Amino acid sequence: MDGNGRWAKQRFMPRVAGHRQGVESLRRCVRACSERGVKVLTVFAFSSENWNRPNEEVSGLMDLLAGALAREVKPLHDSGVRICFIGDRSRMSDKVRSGIDQAELSTRSNTRIILNVCFNYGGRWDIAQAASKLVAQGQAVTEESLAGAMALAHVPDPDLVIRTGGEYRISNFLLWQSAYSELHFTDALWPDFDETSLDQAIADFAGRERRFGKTSEQLSSPAQQHPPALNTQAAA
Repeated sequence: MDGNGRWAKQRFMPRVAGHRQGVESLRRCVRACSERGVKVLTVFAFSSENWNRPNEEVSGLMDLLAGALAREVKPLHDSGVRICFIGDRSRMSDKVRSGIDQAELSTRSNTRIILNVCFNYGGRWDIAQAASKLVAQGQAVTEESLAGAMALAHVPDPDLVIRTGGEYRISNFLLWQSAYSELHFTDALWPDFDETSLDQAIADFAGRERRFGKTSEQLSSPAQQHPPALNTQAAA
């Protein structure tokens, strides 16, 4: 969800104001995804590298998270959203950790859409923690066992990864899980990402040919004509 700071700067506002507007965009995106039948939405809210930002901005983001937990969980719960927080919680305050635990507990039975919030998360961290977990348990490290130890093992790998803000990289997001994801880059800053932007990303995805190592001829053969299973998932 990139571009909050630049959105605020364009309006001569402090960066934290852009992050507040980003929460509004997230609320809109969750609703739109739910209406379109998307079953899993995974968002990158705070990376493990974001601790290097100015102290004022980091503090503002933590306050914003605490406030969002207080205000947003009930309406999300009422809308059938299951909330999962993904990332290292060791540097979070007791208040924030308690809010996260309560959000996950109160929404765990919801099934309309899963909202994964990656906070203090990094793709390299996820791979490292999964490998460490397997070693500690005395298990062999294989592709299958590593996938099962990942922090996002409770959902399928994403079909579509959306990057806002005009950057053309994934910035340590879902490194393992996005191996075969389709990538969509947009110049829209996150606070401006709306339903039309989402529909454009989905339409772009629908026009891709997903071969998963096969050839186009194999996909068009009679044996491949049955409709493929689709894990409808978007990650922003």
